[in-house]
Amino acid sequence: MTNYKITNKKSKTTYFLNEEELTNFFKKNKVQNYDIINLTEQKRIKRNKILDTISIVSFFAATVLSTILIIENYY
Repeated sequence: MTNYKITNKKSKTTYFLNEEELTNFFKKNKVQNYDIINLTEQKRIKRNKILDTISIVSFFAATVLSTILIIENYY
């Protein structure tokens, strides 16, 4: 289920809604008065950035360790 953060542009009131609540909310209110942020997508993007960082650090560490092993074995 997708979660959303809805902020009123005028009063700065914030609502946290799921998909069903979002459709019912905008039946009563106009969409142009609100900022809509997809929290589920933002959470996924944040998790992917963390995993990218971990993979880059792991690759760098593996490169350094393999270089050290090569130097110890052949020199």
